[in-house]
Amino acid sequence: MINYWEEGNMKKIIFTAVVFLFAFGMVHAQKFAYVDSQYILENLPEYTESQAQLDEVSAQWQKEIEAKFAEVDKMYQDYQAQAVLLPEDMKKKKEQEIVDREKEAKNLQRQRFGQNGDLMKKRQELVKPIQEKVYNAIQEIATNSNYSVIFDKAGALTILFANPKYDLSDEVLDNLGAASTGRKGRSATPGQKIPEAGAGSGGASKSGQQGGQQGDSKNETPPSNAPKQPKK
Repeated sequence: MINYWEEGNMKKIIFTAVVFLFAFGMVHAQKFAYVDSQYILENLPEYTESQAQLDEVSAQWQKEIEAKFAEVDKMYQDYQAQAVLLPEDMKKKKEQEIVDREKEAKNLQRQRFGQNGDLMKKRQELVKPIQEKVYNAIQEIATNSNYSVIFDKAGALTILFANPKYDLSDEVLDNLGAASTGRKGRSATPGQKIPEAGAGSGGASKSGQQGGQQGDSKNETPPSNAPKQPKK
């Protein structure tokens, strides 16, 4: 007597095996490669120049903010020296002046270095066009050489091992017209995140580190020389 249950299971097993073999063959028929976007960017002169510009602008804005906080600090020290001689209404007036001036300094700090601030916009303005050029070069190579997938060694995807013969980074640089001699070394950590238009790379500019916590307006803290609000 035929066991239809076993026959049905056998058909499922055969079907699954066929699908697996077909998928396995498809994977082997595809071409894969990878690039190191950090290595590519650091070997593009325009990217290095953009980082230098960001450093310069950031340092200039940082000095501007420090001067504002220094002014607030001096106002507070003067207030402390005069407080014993001032009538109550003058005390309140000077306290409010100090609070307002400190608020101005913090607003400027947030405007320059906060989330979606001037530095972030400047970085996007300078770096995004370069990243688009790199992407277009990778896409052109992938299309011309029939690559199905190109991974980014410097991206969020962790690559435990990558055979250098599948690395297209230098080919991308050649495509972009970068000098073939004197290229900087590749990133040492495969899992390091790719530098984005809103953030610096492993060879990032100092601009992202200016002003302590200035990159995040929510967690913003003023420089150490910023005065405390005067106590009444």
